[in-house]
Amino acid sequence: MDKVKKAVMPVAGFGTRFLPATKSMPKEMMPIVDKPVIQYLVEEAVASGIEEIIFVTGRGKRAIEDHFDISYELEDTLVEKNKKDLLAAVQKIPNLAKFSYVRQSLPLGDGHALLQAAHLLGSEPVLVMFGDCLYDSEVPSSQQLIETFKNYREPIIGLSKISKNEVKKFGVIDGKKLTEDIYEIKKLVEKPDPEVAPSNLVAVGKYIITPDVFEVLSNMREGKSGEIRLADAFDIMLEEGRPIYGKKIEGEWLDTGDKLGFLKATVKMALKHEKLSADFRKFLKEITREQK
Repeated sequence: MDKVKKAVMPVAGFGTRFLPATKSMPKEMMPIVDKPVIQYLVEEAVASGIEEIIFVTGRGKRAIEDHFDISYELEDTLVEKNKKDLLAAVQKIPNLAKFSYVRQSLPLGDGHALLQAAHLLGSEPVLVMFGDCLYDSEVPSSQQLIETFKNYREPIIGLSKISKNEVKKFGVIDGKKLTEDIYEIKKLVEKPDPEVAPSNLVAVGKYIITPDVFEVLSNMREGKSGEIRLADAFDIMLEEGRPIYGKKIEGEWLDTGDKLGFLKATVKMALKHEKLSADFRKFLKEITREQK
């Protein structure tokens, strides 16, 4: 099977958790310090060896296309004002990878979104990255999944261990531990009550999927929720005895899918920012003292 060189990013959702901010702006374009969330994900993919990125967009998502395109007027203005650092940062963006865009016209599930990109993938395995899953890690989280795929050559689900009382918000795995961070998945349980959850290992929104996953998706009329969902395709494959593995990702999961997680990610990345970290750290100490 070929190397993983392409990534699909489904970004067609409405971002309702961030209304009213997302009424006219894609949630993936919300900035964490000085870059939109989606740029962090693209940079992670590129650092992991990805060469082509396919966005599955929807109505109102044009800002994502514009962000990864050339902006002649902006560049000319930065040249005139001799803002070389900003010019270099802006010019870097459209050259990060080869970008393609397909449209999901109706919100029929994440699996349906992936199917819109299937014709651009052929028989290749592909990295799937959802737009609210950042990681602070030494080795890019996507690279960790790709390295795991090289060993197992089967679908890989990125995992994180969380507290037991939080599992009701995520898809939880039941599996056999093969190594310190690799699991052979036996079952996926969607948003279980903590008392009956099979583990506290949850899917974080990063996957390596193979052509046979797309085959299952293409044969689904609808899943358990009435939509075509990736989790339902995995369920079908597991019921048929096909192997799926999980990789517990090393690093800190920054879940930007809700307001509190987004704020935490912003603080975390601000503390790592080359130019802002010292002043921001000082500010946090000051307001902490004021609160006491």
